[in-house]
Amino acid sequence: MKAQPTEAQLIAGPDGAIELLIDAPEAPRGIALVCHPHPLFGGANTNKVAHTLARTLRDLGYVALRPNFRGVGKSEGTHDNGGAETEDMLAVLDWAHARWNLDAYRPTVLAGFSFGAFVQTRVAKRLREAGQAAKRLILVGTAAGFVEGARQYATEAVGPDSLVIHGSKDETVPLANVLAWAEPLDVPVVVVPGADHFFHGRLHCLKDIINRSSCECH
Repeated sequence: MKAQPTEAQLIAGPDGAIELLIDAPEAPRGIALVCHPHPLFGGANTNKVAHTLARTLRDLGYVALRPNFRGVGKSEGTHDNGGAETEDMLAVLDWAHARWNLDAYRPTVLAGFSFGAFVQTRVAKRLREAGQAAKRLILVGTAAGFVEGARQYATEAVGPDSLVIHGSKDETVPLANVLAWAEPLDVPVVVVPGADHFFHGRLHCLKDIINRSSCECH
């Protein structure tokens, strides 16, 4: 499937502009929203895990949107620990479905890395409550529980069909945190042996896992 060149875009959000990178195939089958890691610790939409998620989903036929969270790059607004960020992401989805005229079936994939995964669990909850549940969640290095930097995350529940991927040697979010969050939800966790939080040298594993999971879901 032929891909379009990456597009940069500024759209109106609840508290100002939201900066986006857009990776689109020629004939999109749906929208994929990809969220980057924590903005106060250097996270941005150019993060290599977010980039890998976006390109993999684009190659699967989705318009992959990579917003910068508020306060990053040209995105306006102030960091809000996930609250206002959730509203921003919902605004991005509304804009995307209107632009690509996909409202009739709204096949949406939510993907996120670290803090971005935490935000996506909140976005998924809001979509479910609105009767517009996402087709799939892909959560990588999910921020859950007490993590490095004295941060605490009460990560929302997700369904057992979510794809949760974590590194066995994650030094930022211990694997035990994610297992403790996932266990009562009956959510499987795909563990990548030897992978750290940023999947150094293991990005190909993320792509392979997502591609295999996509094949199993069709």
